[in-house]
Amino acid sequence: MATRSRIGIQLKNGSVLSVYHHWDGYPEWLGRILKTHYNTRQKVAELIDGGDMSCCWTEIAHYGESTGQEYGPEYYSQRGEDCPPRFDETIYDYLADGEEYAYLFVNNEWVCYNMHQFDDTKLPEVAEIPTGALAV
Repeated sequence: MATRSRIGIQLKNGSVLSVYHHWDGYPEWLGRILKTHYNTRQKVAELIDGGDMSCCWTEIAHYGESTGQEYGPEYYSQRGEDCPPRFDETIYDYLADGEEYAYLFVNNEWVCYNMHQFDDTKLPEVAEIPTGALAV
């Protein structure tokens, strides 16, 4: 299911470095994957360093070819696109992008924001990320 989201890391000066994530961005999937497999600053930085992606945790590329790894991200750069990470000076700039969910790694924890993209009457709010790893 295409649930557009952003994955970001807050830098020491309060700015945010982030990437676009296309598939399954809801907390029950992406939130749990991030908490389970990208749970250190180094792992998050490596994930974001690859740029925008279709999915951060997959075995087979959507283009019918193996990703060359057991599980991991499928970056747009793998299909020849140049989609580097985006830099925002503030968390407010980061959250103003219009995706359905925004994830921010801050103080060694993930925070998920439901952006209420399809409801202009609601402001972004923190959404719970379920606990427990997925089967993969």
